[in-house]
Amino acid sequence: MIRIGVDFGGTKIEAAALDREGAVIARLRVPNPGAYRSALAAVADLIAQVEQAAGGRADRIGVGMPGSISPRSGLIRNANSVWLNDEHFAADLEATLQRPVRLANDANCLALSEAADGAGAGARVVFAAILGTGCGGGLVVDGRLVEGRNGVAGEWGHSPLPWATAEEHPGPACWCGRRGCLETWISGPAFEADHGAGLKAPEIIARARAGDAVAQAAFARYVDRLGRALAVVVDLIDPDVIVLGGGMSNVAELYERLPAALAPHVFADGVETPVRSALHGDSSGVRGAAWLWPLS
Repeated sequence: MIRIGVDFGGTKIEAAALDREGAVIARLRVPNPGAYRSALAAVADLIAQVEQAAGGRADRIGVGMPGSISPRSGLIRNANSVWLNDEHFAADLEATLQRPVRLANDANCLALSEAADGAGAGARVVFAAILGTGCGGGLVVDGRLVEGRNGVAGEWGHSPLPWATAEEHPGPACWCGRRGCLETWISGPAFEADHGAGLKAPEIIARARAGDAVAQAAFARYVDRLGRALAVVVDLIDPDVIVLGGGMSNVAELYERLPAALAPHVFADGVETPVRSALHGDSSGVRGAAWLWPLS
Protein backbone atom coordinates (compact mmCIF):
# COMPACT_ATOMS: atom_id res chain seq x y z
CA MET A 1 0.00 0.00 0.00
CA ILE A 2 1.37 3.44 -0.92
CA ARG A 3 0.33 7.02 -0.32
CA ILE A 4 0.54 9.61 -3.08
CA GLY A 5 0.74 13.32 -2.49
CA VAL A 6 0.71 16.12 -5.04
CA ASP A 7 2.20 19.57 -4.45
CA PHE A 8 0.31 21.79 -6.88
CA GLY A 9 2.41 24.93 -7.08
CA GLY A 10 2.18 28.05 -9.17
CA THR A 11 5.14 27.14 -11.36
CA LYS A 12 5.49 23.38 -10.88
CA ILE A 13 3.49 20.29 -10.01
CA GLU A 14 5.20 17.56 -8.01
CA ALA A 15 3.98 14.12 -7.03
CA ALA A 16 5.53 11.62 -4.64
CA ALA A 17 4.73 8.11 -3.47
CA LEU A 18 5.37 7.23 0.18
CA ASP A 19 5.65 3.76 1.65
CA ARG A 20 3.96 2.59 4.83
CA GLU A 21 6.68 4.13 7.00
CA GLY A 22 6.45 7.50 5.23
CA ALA A 23 9.63 7.21 3.16
CA VAL A 24 9.54 8.70 -0.34
CA ILE A 25 9.95 5.88 -2.87
CA ALA A 26 9.22 7.83 -6.07
CA ARG A 27 9.11 11.55 -6.79
CA LEU A 28 8.64 13.47 -10.04
CA ARG A 29 8.12 17.12 -10.97
CA VAL A 30 6.83 18.89 -14.08
CA PRO A 31 6.14 22.54 -14.93
CA ASN A 32 2.63 23.76 -14.17
CA PRO A 33 1.06 24.67 -17.53
CA GLY A 34 -0.81 27.54 -15.91
CA ALA A 35 -4.17 26.70 -17.49
CA TYR A 36 -6.92 24.82 -15.69
CA ARG A 37 -7.73 21.90 -18.01
CA SER A 38 -4.11 21.38 -18.98
CA ALA A 39 -3.16 21.31 -15.29
CA LEU A 40 -5.74 18.60 -14.55
CA ALA A 41 -4.25 16.48 -17.32
CA ALA A 42 -0.73 17.15 -16.05
CA VAL A 43 -1.66 15.92 -12.57
CA ALA A 44 -3.14 12.71 -14.00
CA ASP A 45 -0.08 12.02 -16.14
CA LEU A 46 2.30 12.75 -13.26
CA ILE A 47 0.47 10.41 -10.89
CA ALA A 48 0.56 7.62 -13.50
CA GLN A 49 4.32 8.05 -13.83
CA VAL A 50 4.88 8.04 -10.07
CA GLU A 51 2.75 4.94 -9.59
CA GLN A 52 4.70 3.17 -12.31
CA ALA A 53 8.00 4.13 -10.68
CA ALA A 54 6.74 3.07 -7.24
CA GLY A 55 5.30 -0.21 -8.46
CA GLY A 56 1.91 0.34 -6.83
CA ARG A 57 -1.35 2.24 -6.98
CA ALA A 58 -2.86 4.61 -4.43
CA ASP A 59 -6.59 4.35 -3.87
CA ARG A 60 -6.79 7.99 -2.76
CA ILE A 61 -4.81 11.11 -3.61
CA GLY A 62 -3.86 14.06 -1.41
CA VAL A 63 -3.21 17.43 -3.03
CA GLY A 64 -1.66 20.55 -1.55
CA MET A 65 -2.52 23.76 -3.38
CA PRO A 66 -2.56 27.53 -3.05
CA GLY A 67 -5.73 29.03 -1.61
CA SER A 68 -8.51 27.11 0.10
CA ILE A 69 -11.91 25.55 -0.51
CA SER A 70 -15.00 27.55 0.35
CA PRO A 71 -17.16 25.55 2.80
CA ARG A 72 -20.19 27.26 1.22
CA SER A 73 -19.66 26.57 -2.46
CA GLY A 74 -16.88 24.00 -2.70
CA LEU A 75 -15.05 26.35 -5.07
CA ILE A 76 -11.40 27.32 -4.78
CA ARG A 77 -10.80 30.82 -3.42
CA ASN A 78 -7.85 32.94 -2.34
CA ALA A 79 -5.35 31.21 -4.66
CA ASN A 80 -2.53 33.40 -5.96
CA SER A 81 -2.67 31.17 -9.04
CA VAL A 82 -5.82 33.11 -9.77
CA TRP A 83 -6.99 30.81 -12.61
CA LEU A 84 -7.77 28.20 -9.92
CA ASN A 85 -10.25 30.46 -8.18
CA ASP A 86 -13.96 29.72 -8.64
CA GLU A 87 -13.23 26.21 -9.97
CA HIS A 88 -14.53 22.90 -8.59
CA PHE A 89 -10.96 21.65 -8.34
CA ALA A 90 -11.62 18.71 -6.01
CA ALA A 91 -14.55 17.38 -8.04
CA ASP A 92 -12.75 17.88 -11.33
CA LEU A 93 -9.64 16.09 -10.04
CA GLU A 94 -11.75 13.18 -8.79
CA ALA A 95 -13.42 12.89 -12.19
CA THR A 96 -10.05 13.04 -13.94
CA LEU A 97 -8.29 10.57 -11.62
CA GLN A 98 -11.29 8.30 -11.00
CA ARG A 99 -10.63 8.07 -7.28
CA PRO A 100 -11.17 10.13 -4.11
CA VAL A 101 -9.12 13.30 -3.71
CA ARG A 102 -8.54 15.37 -0.59
CA LEU A 103 -7.30 18.96 -0.96
CA ALA A 104 -5.56 21.19 1.55
CA ASN A 105 -3.74 24.48 1.48
CA ASP A 106 -0.04 24.05 0.72
CA ALA A 107 1.02 25.63 4.03
CA ASN A 108 -1.29 23.20 5.83
CA CYS A 109 0.52 20.37 4.07
CA LEU A 110 3.85 21.75 5.25
CA ALA A 111 2.52 21.85 8.81
CA LEU A 112 1.13 18.32 8.62
CA SER A 113 4.34 16.86 7.21
CA GLU A 114 6.57 18.56 9.76
CA ALA A 115 4.27 17.66 12.66
CA ALA A 116 4.12 14.03 11.57
CA ASP A 117 7.84 13.27 11.35
CA GLY A 118 9.71 16.49 10.74
CA ALA A 119 10.90 19.50 12.72
CA GLY A 120 7.69 19.49 14.78
CA ALA A 121 7.58 15.78 15.53
CA GLY A 122 6.44 15.13 19.09
CA ALA A 123 5.06 18.63 19.58
CA ARG A 124 1.38 19.01 20.40
CA VAL A 125 0.83 22.38 18.66
CA VAL A 126 2.80 23.12 15.48
CA PHE A 127 2.57 26.32 13.46
CA ALA A 128 4.27 26.23 10.07
CA ALA A 129 4.87 29.17 7.76
CA ILE A 130 5.86 29.25 4.11
CA LEU A 131 8.25 32.08 3.27
CA GLY A 132 8.58 31.61 -0.46
CA THR A 133 7.04 33.13 -3.55
CA GLY A 134 4.07 33.77 -1.29
CA CYS A 135 3.48 33.63 2.43
CA GLY A 136 1.08 31.32 4.24
CA GLY A 137 0.64 29.40 7.45
CA GLY A 138 -0.78 26.16 8.75
CA LEU A 139 -1.72 24.82 12.18
CA VAL A 140 -1.63 21.24 13.46
CA VAL A 141 -2.86 20.25 16.92
CA ASP A 142 -2.47 16.70 18.24
CA GLY A 143 -1.50 15.52 14.77
CA ARG A 144 -4.58 16.93 13.06
CA LEU A 145 -4.95 19.92 10.78
CA VAL A 146 -6.96 22.79 12.17
CA GLU A 147 -8.78 24.37 9.21
CA GLY A 148 -11.46 26.29 11.10
CA ARG A 149 -15.13 26.94 10.57
CA ASN A 150 -14.48 29.16 7.55
CA GLY A 151 -11.61 27.06 6.23
CA VAL A 152 -8.98 29.77 6.70
CA ALA A 153 -7.23 28.83 9.97
CA GLY A 154 -3.56 29.71 9.76
CA GLU A 155 -4.09 32.03 6.75
CA TRP A 156 -1.37 34.24 8.05
CA GLY A 157 -0.02 35.82 4.87
CA HIS A 158 -2.99 38.13 4.35
CA SER A 159 -3.06 39.66 7.79
CA PRO A 160 -1.39 43.08 8.16
CA LEU A 161 2.17 43.66 9.30
CA PRO A 162 1.98 44.22 13.08
CA TRP A 163 3.20 47.44 14.68
CA ALA A 164 3.82 49.05 11.29
CA THR A 165 6.00 52.14 11.35
CA ALA A 166 5.09 55.36 9.57
CA GLU A 167 7.43 54.35 6.74
CA GLU A 168 5.69 50.96 6.44
CA HIS A 169 2.14 52.33 6.32
CA PRO A 170 -0.04 51.66 4.34
CA GLY A 171 2.31 49.12 2.76
CA PRO A 172 2.68 47.71 -0.74
CA ALA A 173 -0.37 46.69 -2.75
CA CYS A 174 -1.15 42.97 -2.53
CA TRP A 175 -2.65 40.84 -5.28
CA CYS A 176 -5.59 40.14 -2.93
CA GLY A 177 -6.72 43.77 -3.23
CA ARG A 178 -5.50 44.97 0.15
CA ARG A 179 -2.32 46.77 1.16
CA GLY A 180 0.39 45.84 3.63
CA CYS A 181 -0.34 42.10 3.87
CA LEU A 182 2.46 40.02 5.38
CA GLU A 183 2.98 38.50 1.94
CA THR A 184 4.07 41.95 0.71
CA TRP A 185 6.69 42.17 3.47
CA ILE A 186 8.12 38.72 4.29
CA SER A 187 7.84 36.63 1.13
CA GLY A 188 10.93 36.14 -1.01
CA PRO A 189 9.81 38.67 -3.67
CA ALA A 190 8.97 41.15 -0.91
CA PHE A 191 12.51 40.89 0.47
CA GLU A 192 13.88 41.44 -3.03
CA ALA A 193 11.63 44.45 -3.61
CA ASP A 194 12.60 46.00 -0.28
CA HIS A 195 16.28 45.69 -1.17
CA GLY A 196 15.45 47.47 -4.40
CA ALA A 197 18.38 46.59 -6.68
CA GLY A 198 16.70 43.94 -8.81
CA LEU A 199 18.63 41.08 -7.21
CA LYS A 200 17.26 37.69 -6.21
CA ALA A 201 17.12 36.78 -2.53
CA PRO A 202 20.17 34.42 -2.56
CA GLU A 203 22.27 37.19 -4.14
CA ILE A 204 21.19 39.68 -1.49
CA ILE A 205 22.01 37.23 1.30
CA ALA A 206 25.41 36.54 -0.25
CA ARG A 207 26.13 40.27 -0.37
CA ALA A 208 25.02 40.69 3.24
CA ARG A 209 27.39 37.92 4.31
CA ALA A 210 30.18 39.63 2.39
CA GLY A 211 29.62 42.85 4.34
CA ASP A 212 27.49 44.88 1.92
CA ALA A 213 25.77 47.50 4.09
CA VAL A 214 22.67 47.89 1.89
CA ALA A 215 22.07 44.13 1.84
CA GLN A 216 22.67 43.87 5.58
CA ALA A 217 20.14 46.63 6.24
CA ALA A 218 17.55 44.93 4.03
CA PHE A 219 18.03 41.65 5.88
CA ALA A 220 17.80 43.40 9.26
CA ARG A 221 14.45 44.88 8.21
CA TYR A 222 13.28 41.48 7.04
CA VAL A 223 14.18 39.80 10.35
CA ASP A 224 12.48 42.57 12.32
CA ARG A 225 9.25 42.25 10.30
CA LEU A 226 9.24 38.47 10.49
CA GLY A 227 9.81 38.67 14.24
CA ARG A 228 6.82 40.99 14.65
CA ALA A 229 4.65 38.74 12.50
CA LEU A 230 5.56 35.59 14.43
CA ALA A 231 5.05 37.36 17.78
CA VAL A 232 1.35 37.71 16.96
CA VAL A 233 1.19 33.97 16.23
CA VAL A 234 2.69 33.27 19.66
CA ASP A 235 0.24 35.64 21.32
CA LEU A 236 -2.74 33.99 19.57
CA ILE A 237 -1.95 30.26 19.76
CA ASP A 238 1.36 29.94 21.65
CA PRO A 239 2.58 26.95 19.60
CA ASP A 240 5.09 24.46 20.95
CA VAL A 241 7.21 24.98 17.84
CA ILE A 242 7.26 27.20 14.76
CA VAL A 243 8.53 25.61 11.56
CA LEU A 244 9.61 27.64 8.54
CA GLY A 245 9.57 26.46 4.93
CA GLY A 246 10.04 28.09 1.54
CA GLY A 247 13.10 29.69 0.03
CA MET A 248 13.71 32.27 2.75
CA SER A 249 13.67 29.53 5.39
CA ASN A 250 17.03 28.33 4.04
CA VAL A 251 18.82 31.42 5.39
CA ALA A 252 20.65 30.12 8.46
CA GLU A 253 20.99 33.57 10.01
CA LEU A 254 17.21 33.74 10.49
CA TYR A 255 17.36 31.19 13.29
CA GLU A 256 20.19 33.04 15.02
CA ARG A 257 18.44 36.42 14.96
CA LEU A 258 14.71 35.69 15.15
CA PRO A 259 14.50 34.99 18.90
CA ALA A 260 15.71 38.52 19.70
CA ALA A 261 13.39 40.02 17.08
CA LEU A 262 10.34 38.08 18.27
CA ALA A 263 10.60 38.23 22.05
CA PRO A 264 10.02 41.99 22.68
CA HIS A 265 6.64 41.84 20.93
CA VAL A 266 5.20 38.81 22.75
CA PHE A 267 2.91 39.55 25.68
CA ALA A 268 4.87 37.41 28.13
CA ASP A 269 7.79 37.65 30.52
CA GLY A 270 9.85 35.30 28.37
CA VAL A 271 9.65 33.39 25.10
CA GLU A 272 10.89 29.83 24.77
CA THR A 273 9.22 28.95 21.46
CA PRO A 274 11.76 27.30 19.14
CA VAL A 275 11.80 28.39 15.49
CA ARG A 276 13.11 25.63 13.23
CA SER A 277 13.74 25.05 9.57
CA ALA A 278 11.52 22.42 7.93
CA LEU A 279 13.31 19.09 8.25
CA HIS A 280 11.97 17.81 4.94
CA GLY A 281 12.81 20.99 3.04
CA ASP A 282 11.21 21.29 -0.37
CA SER A 283 9.59 17.85 -0.03
CA SER A 284 7.46 18.90 2.95
CA GLY A 285 4.51 19.99 0.82
CA VAL A 286 4.25 16.84 -1.23
CA ARG A 287 4.80 14.65 1.84
CA GLY A 288 2.14 16.55 3.76
CA ALA A 289 -0.31 16.08 0.90
CA ALA A 290 0.32 12.35 1.06
CA TRP A 291 -0.41 12.40 4.81
CA LEU A 292 -3.89 13.84 4.17
CA TRP A 293 -5.12 10.27 3.82
CA PRO A 294 -4.29 7.60 6.42
CA LEU A 295 -3.18 4.21 5.20
CA SER A 296 -6.07 1.73 5.25
